[in-house]
Amino acid sequence: MKHQLLATLSPLLAAEASAEAHATGTEPGDLEQTVWLRLLERLDADGPPLDPPGWLRRAVRSESRRTRRTTRLERPYVTEPADETDRGPEHLALAAARRRALREAVRRLPGRCPRLMEALLSPHDLTYREIAGELGISQGSLGPERSRCLGCLRRLLVSEVAAREARG
Repeated sequence: MKHQLLATLSPLLAAEASAEAHATGTEPGDLEQTVWLRLLERLDADGPPLDPPGWLRRAVRSESRRTRRTTRLERPYVTEPADETDRGPEHLALAAARRRALREAVRRLPGRCPRLMEALLSPHDLTYREIAGELGISQGSLGPERSRCLGCLRRLLVSEVAAREARG
């Protein structure tokens, strides 16, 4: 009985999860797994629902709403990881000096690179879509542009480090 019910509902669940998952920003497979788990728990506790397709649609939408609420409440970490706070003042001073040196090098990059790198280094953790909108370029050209800018930054930093070392 269980196996037949699961086989019957499988295509419906795949379609419903696929339709709802994109609105929540999750993977359809994750949504499917959660609903399958709810269905199996229900089958063990109360038996099959009276209207399995209707129950399934309601369960998918309920899980989708729960996922949206959870995602809305999640916040990115604002501070460094916990182990970073155990470091001494020397470490903090050196880290701050490295960040300043990196920002100064980024400002000397050519073309759109300074704005792109500043957006990528932003503490606001911007998405590619937000960065592309801010810079007025297509989202598809962001990756190649980022690679080019990182290459320029790498060459700039290597030449600075080599110039500072004692020679001879």
